[in-house]
Amino acid sequence: MTSDGHQPSGAPRPTPDPGSAPEPEAVTVTVTFDGAPEARQAVVDVHGPVPTALLGTDTATTAARFTGQATVAPAFAGLLADQLTRRTTTTASPATAEAQPSEVFATTPLQRDVLADAVDHPDHHVEQLAWCWHGPLDTSRFTAAWQSVFDRETVLRAAFVWDPQPQISVYRHASPEVVRHPHGTFPGRAALMEHERVRGFDLRRPGLLRAALLDGAPPGTPGGTATTDVLVTYHRALLDHRSVHALLREFYRAYCADGVLPGGERRPDLRDYVRWLGAQDPSAARDFWSREAALPAVRLPQAAPGAATGQTGTARTRIRLTGDEAARLAAWAAHQGVTESVAVHAVWAMLLHRASGAAAEPARVRFGVTVSGRGVFLGDIERAPGPFASPLPVSVEVDPDSPVSRLLGALRDCALDVSGYEWVAAGQIRDWLAEGPAPADALVPPDAHKDAAAVLADSLLVFEHRTGELGELGELGPGLAARGVRVDAPDIVPARPPVPIGIVVHHDHQGGLVLTSVHDRARLDDARAYALLSHSAQLLRDLPGIAGDSVNVADLLDGLPGTDLPLLHERPGPPAGQGAPLVTLRTADGPRTGTVCLLTAQDTPASWLTGFTLAATGAHSVVALYPADHGARTCVTALRRHLRTADGPLVLAGPSGVGAVACDIALGLAEGGGVPPPVVLADGDSVDALAHAIETTLRRAEAKLEWPSREQ
Repeated sequence: MTSDGHQPSGAPRPTPDPGSAPEPEAVTVTVTFDGAPEARQAVVDVHGPVPTALLGTDTATTAARFTGQATVAPAFAGLLADQLTRRTTTTASPATAEAQPSEVFATTPLQRDVLADAVDHPDHHVEQLAWCWHGPLDTSRFTAAWQSVFDRETVLRAAFVWDPQPQISVYRHASPEVVRHPHGTFPGRAALMEHERVRGFDLRRPGLLRAALLDGAPPGTPGGTATTDVLVTYHRALLDHRSVHALLREFYRAYCADGVLPGGERRPDLRDYVRWLGAQDPSAARDFWSREAALPAVRLPQAAPGAATGQTGTARTRIRLTGDEAARLAAWAAHQGVTESVAVHAVWAMLLHRASGAAAEPARVRFGVTVSGRGVFLGDIERAPGPFASPLPVSVEVDPDSPVSRLLGALRDCALDVSGYEWVAAGQIRDWLAEGPAPADALVPPDAHKDAAAVLADSLLVFEHRTGELGELGELGPGLAARGVRVDAPDIVPARPPVPIGIVVHHDHQGGLVLTSVHDRARLDDARAYALLSHSAQLLRDLPGIAGDSVNVADLLDGLPGTDLPLLHERPGPPAGQGAPLVTLRTADGPRTGTVCLLTAQDTPASWLTGFTLAATGAHSVVALYPADHGARTCVTALRRHLRTADGPLVLAGPSGVGAVACDIALGLAEGGGVPPPVVLADGDSVDALAHAIETTLRRAEAKLEWPSREQ
């Protein structure tokens, strides 16, 4: 074995042991794909003890369902494979009985959208609230107060299971995670926020909300005060921004009551909402969104092929309207018969029209708008925590020669139309459009499905409305003050949206209006993203100067500086110096012996690759892919290039945790025709078990002559 992990082709290899077999306790999973592309299914084959506690189902039922083969949708096969291969206790002891789920029920369409996106982008849905706690903070009481909230709210004791489709599992008990860091552990709140954000969440475990505390400098030190930074991090698969504010009020109530919250579980809760959703007839919603999506709309222009921003990661930028500016905007919007959010939508629509290059011609623009999702006929749903806020597409025609007031009216009407379908998710709309037109009597244009891939276009607006529940502490303030405590209003740190740029708008505790942009720096460079944000703020300041129909859209836009218009870039390849996406670890000993492609996770050590290469007893070649560094699409391209000179079947393999990206790469290899190669996973400690499962899979593939296509 060479120092870089390569094994020379002439090096001796371990002699195969005919009697060798996987470790008794190892779990291996093989995923194969069957059917035409438009109706493709994934077949999951499990060997070894089934982790029933992880699946959250009865042992006998799980064994019957997963010992053998189970057919699932390709989008969830990788997640299920990861879940099944996690090393876990297969039988629950009496001491862990309370950790077993008490109820399992279906996910909502919105949750399925989030879970599907989280496969490739786990950072898209991690959101945070941060604030300063002035005065003494009793960690025991703080933790007990959150425990009381957990006991009362089923959504905090929920997690996800795949059985085989994603479901919600509610546990009888779950403990909150509260970690207190001494002063100096992190340089400041920003460093703590980044630390908690990159940690992510294990969606299979309850408690998708956690708290971190960072002590300020001790009062006796220069500049020291009795303050603590409080950070709450949560996942949008189970909670939205409004929900966390409601939970925060419950926490304060419990903290003032020595950590005890009276009453039992809140109802209605997410279970009731799921039942309500199941009783809805989607026909009218499908007709509405099909007609809306069929309208052609302009989009943000694309940069020249091959161009790159030279930037990576996610950037968050803020601009604030003062309290006086926000008050003038609110008063003006009310005089126009619209809300502040409609004014924000109008400003964004004008900027998108300007950026699209539509010039002086009328053109329709489309963007996503997050609705509360609570405008449904379910009693007291306004106060129930859950994942209700949903991004939905809206479109409006922008005519530069028409008055701004007309654009406001059109967007107000659009908001009213959408309000009747707040319970719909973008994924449902995509599915409806992909299925083609509805029945003829629905009056849906026959080409409505053509825009199915661009439902949310390139941007998303989130306006967090002020309500009494999200505002001041009210009656809770004196209770905290009696304990020498004063708390600031929480500051939102938005999650990264599933589009190149998102704008989150909210009021701060001083009455100002804060605009926060969150953008993908690889798709949109910082300077142009900031220009969009600053132009939005300038237009919002200019709007109160408009009286009646005196100002056209073009007149308002003429006051903006001639900054370069935004361009969306293709996601670039890996940065220089990160190595190749594919590395050959071992060459084949003969023709048509096949290729084993190992997929690595972010923290996969080189020793694991070395151990597998030594444990693999066949004559096939072994290569390694690095999707965490280079991305799935780049890995697909690199693997296709490698296969042009390789013979025999291909198997993608790796430890638990890479199943989702492995399935994505397998399906990517089959684009344009062909059968996706099988995927094999084993729990992280079982190199021998993985090697054995791969050998079995290669023999089956060779028998079926399932060669990868050389023309791709």
